[in-house]
Amino acid sequence: MTTGVAARESYYERTGEHSYKPTAHAGGAWSTDEQHFSPLAGLVAHALERHLATRPGNLVLARISYDILGRIALDECEITVETVRPGRTIELLEATVTIGGRPVVRARAWLLASMDTSAVADSPHERLPAPEELTPWAMSERWDGGFVSSIDVRRTPPLRKGRTAAWASSPVDLVAGEPSGPLASYIALVDIANGIAVQQDPTAWMFPNLDLTIHLHRQPEGRWTGLDTTTTFGPSGQGLTSSVLHDLRGPVGHAEQILTVRPLPGD
Repeated sequence: MTTGVAARESYYERTGEHSYKPTAHAGGAWSTDEQHFSPLAGLVAHALERHLATRPGNLVLARISYDILGRIALDECEITVETVRPGRTIELLEATVTIGGRPVVRARAWLLASMDTSAVADSPHERLPAPEELTPWAMSERWDGGFVSSIDVRRTPPLRKGRTAAWASSPVDLVAGEPSGPLASYIALVDIANGIAVQQDPTAWMFPNLDLTIHLHRQPEGRWTGLDTTTTFGPSGQGLTSSVLHDLRGPVGHAEQILTVRPLPGD
């Protein structure tokens, strides 16, 4: 008997205690038979949160740094988490994503004790205009892939090449039938920064990122990920995408992505 309620769509389906199968919504922007790194980054954060939920304490994520070790196929992946440096006030975790027996991503996360420092809280960064004040941007007109097609992006008019600000949200669950915390859902949208403030036409140039590093001075809240982003290309094949991260209350941290810049092969 059906209930008449449609099942919610998701980026991943759990296939085991530590394994997940990506859906078509996780398809990549550079190649549709690869995973877009953005939802996978969120999935790693989800695995870290589940690992921490089994233990007492008040540690929160202050930095997570992902290294992309190779092609991330649109295939089942396994995520393992281990403690590198235990501690009651400072701890370091490492997560490894494996596909077909090969590590494809390694992430290290620094956790710090949560305490009340509201009396000295401050940031020099101004808040972004609210999402409803910005124009919806059809990101899929410039980029391919199931992930890009699944998200809602509101962007300011680019001030120049490589410079813009945007909000992103998604109606798609991270893991089917499994609640995700606000941090994992937030992180699952950060990696699009490299696609919103482009320096060059992606049909002529490639500029994939090799890593993603996120520093947080406050835990993000709500369904919107804000990105105030600048992309710089150097003269010898390297680039850098830098973002001030926001939620609706204001700035929450920074993200950096190193890029390998090269022309697409000719026909």
